[in-house]
Amino acid sequence: MNNKTEVTHGLFDIGNLNTAFVNNFVGDSYHNSLVKETNIPVTVSNVFFEPGARNNWDIHHNGYQILLVTGGEGWYQEDDHSAQKLHSGDVVITHEGVKHWHGATQNNWFSHVAITAGTPIWLEPVNNEDYQQLN
Repeated sequence: MNNKTEVTHGLFDIGNLNTAFVNNFVGDSYHNSLVKETNIPVTVSNVFFEPGARNNWDIHHNGYQILLVTGGEGWYQEDDHSAQKLHSGDVVITHEGVKHWHGATQNNWFSHVAITAGTPIWLEPVNNEDYQQLN
């Protein structure tokens, strides 16, 4: 099932192709910065993932990340844990220093609002063989 229309016509605009972080993602994603002010210590962004798109493993130092799933079907995984499938309405909290990744399932678009504090450290891409085994 390709749910592009359902996911990209949600509450927030899809934004632009996520070229600023292209080296930290596999596949195409889109980014819409909702809150990004220097005097506020968090960023709030709506991120859309095309089917199969996902970010690299990463860690947030001196902060955290909260994901509010707004559409589609995706994955979230912490290091040394099984991936969990995400759907609209799910909430994920990633604590400081926890290695993780998130992104779309192989056949569906996925979107979430990311509330992020601290400094992300980008790591290696998710292993393609491991990702392909998720269903």
